[in-house]
Amino acid sequence: VVALERATLYGLVVYSGRKVNYGLVDPQAAREVFIREALVAGEWDAALPFLAANRKLVRQVEELEHKARRQDVLVDDEVIFAFYNHHLPHDVCSGYSCERWYRYASKSQPDVLKITQEELMRHQAAGITHQTFPPTVRLGGVDCAATYLHEPGHSHDGVMVTVPLFVLNQVQDEACEWLVPGMLQDKVLALLKSLPQRPRSRFVPLPDSAARLTEILEFGQGGLLDALLKHVRDVTSLDIKRHDFKLDMLSPHLFMNFRVVDEHGRQLGQGRNLGALKAELGTQARGAFQALAALKIAAVVPHTSVESTTKVSNAEAPTLQDAGQTFTTWSFGDLPELMEIRKSGQTLVGFPALVDRGAAVALEVFDEPDLALAQHRLGLRRLFALQLKDALKYLEKNIPDLQKMAVAYMQLDGTQEELRQYLIDVALDRAFLLEPLPQNASAFEQRLDEGRARLTLIAQEVARLAALVLTEYATAARKIKDTKPTSLAADAAADCLQQLGRLMGKRFLATTPWTQLQHMVRYLKAVTLRLDKHRSDPARDAARLQELKPYEQRYWRLVAERKGVQDARLQEYRWLLEELRVSFFAQELRTPQPVSLKRLDKAWAQINS
Repeated sequence: VVALERATLYGLVVYSGRKVNYGLVDPQAAREVFIREALVAGEWDAALPFLAANRKLVRQVEELEHKARRQDVLVDDEVIFAFYNHHLPHDVCSGYSCERWYRYASKSQPDVLKITQEELMRHQAAGITHQTFPPTVRLGGVDCAATYLHEPGHSHDGVMVTVPLFVLNQVQDEACEWLVPGMLQDKVLALLKSLPQRPRSRFVPLPDSAARLTEILEFGQGGLLDALLKHVRDVTSLDIKRHDFKLDMLSPHLFMNFRVVDEHGRQLGQGRNLGALKAELGTQARGAFQALAALKIAAVVPHTSVESTTKVSNAEAPTLQDAGQTFTTWSFGDLPELMEIRKSGQTLVGFPALVDRGAAVALEVFDEPDLALAQHRLGLRRLFALQLKDALKYLEKNIPDLQKMAVAYMQLDGTQEELRQYLIDVALDRAFLLEPLPQNASAFEQRLDEGRARLTLIAQEVARLAALVLTEYATAARKIKDTKPTSLAADAAADCLQQLGRLMGKRFLATTPWTQLQHMVRYLKAVTLRLDKHRSDPARDAARLQELKPYEQRYWRLVAERKGVQDARLQEYRWLLEELRVSFFAQELRTPQPVSLKRLDKAWAQINS
């Protein structure tokens, strides 16, 4: 222990700041400073076994505090000071004297000065085990390291998992809702507290109900919100919706924190919003996954494994080709729905797909099944087209009324060449890409023979439908333009213009499902009829529009939140909105099924259930 000494003579400073051994000046005070600062606070960096062991134990107890989210497990510094003060001789007051005494004492007592875990803990942290607070969490088929911090307000508060970049796109929101078993009861309690008053009152006292529900729930099975919603409905017999759980009322630590790292461990992104991280890093993650999967596959066998960390023989794994390998025929063997990829002893699932390369197709492995299917359909269409070059040349020259359609298509900022290609693409899809898609060469050849015979008729059917749609679009656009700009008419015209923009983009043939494309003429006619009727009863039109707006707004808001990704239920709701417009503004055109605001509410409830 070093002190700074100052000397004066008749009030004049002779010297100041001279370093002296404080143990020679005041041994008892030096001893207390040494114990508090060097041993308790950890300011002494000496290679003595008891120091490393005690500091490790302190860190372990602090980790228990972070997991239990309570600061009353580790004893305070005075208890640790008392331990050292009791065991150290009275003449130990410095690092030198402590080290000299310890080396002699440890020969007969190897564990001298080592604190036990029981002495460091005020009470046993019940329930804090590797099972309740695991060191790793399995996400996307990979064990991701988990760390815990109890520091409200800190960006790392709660559980943080380190997610390798290559597995990011395979991490599912549902798996992350559960956090870890030790934090589940707190999250269930917070979710119950967020419910409206009526259903919440059925669970009083809330802590007991949260404990009971935690015992009932099967951890990790599906999504936590869905599982809890089912039990809450069963208990209350109330029609509680998913959005009745007010997630914005929950503390941030009750949402999993993600730290995305590259192969070198460098952090690329961090946050609790998995969707935002995927939007930011999803493309990089896909590239990392495909690099891991060796990208191009020359021979794929169902459930084949590709070992990425060790060399395997040709008999054990498929042959991996150069990244430039492409195909113009089905010459790459059977194509499985999925394949396993091993990395550092862990298994990932990849989804092989054909990818369109223009003059050929290639094989790639994707980390998301929906993306793989979308790319595979494009690649499969290209492979069929490559076998039908002569037939497609004939179609290109013989599409009925192509020039006439192209004039109307120009209003959508499209060219005749683009329109021709979209028509042929839809015809190919209708002729060759019906479910189930071929998965081997023989099925591909059979589908090729079947589709070749009907391709010309299908192309003519598609062209006729496209011509009708473009004609009705031109009529509706002209009607909107000719509408007189009164205040009520302006609202109706603006709404119709927005509807037209959503229905009829330049790629409407590619983006509109075939079933809905067949109804497109009716949707467009409804626009024209609405504006015709508006002159006779503008108030009715305005009232209907006010009823419709909230239903459309919530749909487009959800589409934006999901980054444009739509599942089957959301797509169904989208086209129900168009049918509702027909029912509201052009009832004489009829709808193929009954539609009402009540039915849209039911469809929306299913989306949020």
